Amino acid sequence: MGIVNNIYESIPGELPNECFTAILATDAFRMERIVSRGHASPEGVWYDQDRNEWVIVLEGAARLRFEGEEDVVELNAGDHLSIPANRRHRVEWTAPDRRTVWLAIHYES
Repeated sequence: MGIVNNIYESIPGELPNECFTAILATDAFRMERIVSRGHASPEGVWYDQDRNEWVIVLEGAARLRFEGEEDVVELNAGDHLSIPANRRHRVEWTAPDRRTVWLAIHYES
């Protein structure tokens, strides 16, 4: 029998930086929990990842921007999306008044 863990356990009360926690990883796959509270990507910084990413917001809210697109993508609890490898994006905003808990899966095609 495996050890039971909870996605909401061990979340720090103070979050001076986003909190990244590895949940499961292989050579071709990585799952992580991300906890944000008012965090955003630094100005001018774009993520350009070598792997595809699927992300879901489990709690809270966030806004993502994709390079070359004027509109932001708003994510609320339960919303998820796929980000293809090398699709430049950034976190524009996360809820400042509550935590945002994400589950991200990075995978190869």
